[in-house]
Amino acid sequence: MDYTTQMDAARKQIYTKEMKEVAKKENMDIGELCRLIAEGKAIIPCNKNHKGICPNGIGSMLKTKINVNLGVSRDCKDLDVEMEKVHSAVELGAEAIMDLSSYGDTQKFRKKLCRECPAMIGTVPIYDAVVYYHKPLKEITAKEWIDIVRMHAEDGVDFMTIHCGINRETAGKFKRNKRLTNIVSRGGSIIFAWMEMTGEENPFYAQFDEILEICRQYDVTLSLGDACRPGCLKDATDASQIEELITLGELTKRAWEKDVQVMIEGPGHMPLDQVAANMKIQETICHGAPFYVLGPLVTDVAPGYDHITAAIGGAVAAMNGAAFLCYVTPAEHLRLPDVNDVKEGIMASRIAAHAADIAKGVKGARDWDDAMSTARKKLDWEQMFSLAMDPGKARRYRAQAAPEKEDTCSMCGNFCAVKNMNRILDGELVSIYDE
Repeated sequence: MDYTTQMDAARKQIYTKEMKEVAKKENMDIGELCRLIAEGKAIIPCNKNHKGICPNGIGSMLKTKINVNLGVSRDCKDLDVEMEKVHSAVELGAEAIMDLSSYGDTQKFRKKLCRECPAMIGTVPIYDAVVYYHKPLKEITAKEWIDIVRMHAEDGVDFMTIHCGINRETAGKFKRNKRLTNIVSRGGSIIFAWMEMTGEENPFYAQFDEILEICRQYDVTLSLGDACRPGCLKDATDASQIEELITLGELTKRAWEKDVQVMIEGPGHMPLDQVAANMKIQETICHGAPFYVLGPLVTDVAPGYDHITAAIGGAVAAMNGAAFLCYVTPAEHLRLPDVNDVKEGIMASRIAAHAADIAKGVKGARDWDDAMSTARKKLDWEQMFSLAMDPGKARRYRAQAAPEKEDTCSMCGNFCAVKNMNRILDGELVSIYDE
C-alpha cells in the first residue's frame, strides 16, 4: 500500500477503491472528490480493520448522511435488542452507527459491529474507559485514556468522538460564564470532572499527537467532540461553545498535517434563527472540515417529539453546510430508544437530509421527487409505494382506509383533483356526484 490514510492517498492523487465507490454513489467526478478529501472538506471514514464496510463520503458538497446512536446501558442490557436496532437502521438507510454502550462487555458488541455491519462504525472511547477499567474516575490515568483509543482503533472503529477541545483553558471559560444547563455532553462532563478532581490537563488534548499517530495507523477519522455544545436554547452560541470551537479549529490543522481525516461535532439545542449562522461560523473557524450536528433541536419543550424538533434544525443546518446529521428519536431526554423509536428518528432525519440536499442542489436529489410527482399525476399507486421513503408505511396507510374507487383515495374520492384534471384535459366529461 502506497498510502496510510484516505487523505494521504488523495494528496498523492491515488484513487482508492473507497473513493471510486463513493464517487459513483455521489454521481461525482472522482478527481473532484479526491481534491475535496485532500483539502479536508470531505472524508471517507474507513478503518483498515473494518473489512465489511460499505464506504460513504461525508462533506457539505455530498449527499447529507445520517448517523444512528445506540448501545446498551445499565438499565437496558439486551445486546440482541441493540443488534435488532442495528439491522433496522441499516435497512432504513442510515450510513453510520455509533455504539455508545456504557455497560457490560462493550468490546464484544463493538467487535461484532465491526465484523458484521456494513455501515460506518463510530464510538466514544471516554465512555468505554469508565466501563473497561471499572474503577473510580479520578483513578484513571492519562495513559489509560489513550490506551482505550488504541483499542477501539484496533477493533475496527471508523470514527471516534474525542473530547479534546475542552482543555483547562476552555473549562475556565465555562466556569466564568455561567450556563443554564451547564455541560450536557456525557463525554464532556466526564473529562471536565476528571480535570477538576485531578488538576491535570485533558489527556486527549495534551497527548493529541499520540492520538493522531493511532488514527493515522488505522485510518480512523477523528470526530472532534463538542463537550460544550449547548443543552438548551439559552446557552446557544455562548462563550464556552465558541471557545471550544476555536480550539477544535486549531486541532483540525494539526490533524491534517498528519493526513488524519477530521469532522467537527456541533450543537445541540439552538434557536432556529441561529442555525445558519452557526454553520458559517464553524466552516470559517474549522477551515471547511465536515460538520456533524446533533439536531440541532430548535425548541426545548417537546419531549416525545424531539425527532421533529431535530429534523427542523437538521434541515436548516444541512442546507447551510452541515454534512452529517445525528438522528434524534422521540425518546430523547426520556429513555433509551426502542426499535420503533429508532425507526421514527431515522425517518425524520432522512427527510431533513433529503430536503436539505434538494435545497443545496446536490446532483440528482430532485430526480426522486420528480419521479414521485409523475407517479402521483398518473395515479400509479404501486409506483408511488416503490418510490416512498418508507414504502411499508405508505402502503399500510392506504390499506387501512380502502377507497370505493381504486384510482382515488378515501380523502377525496370522486372529488380527486388529479383524476378530474387528467380526464378533462383528455377531453372527457367530468361528473362528480353521480359517478
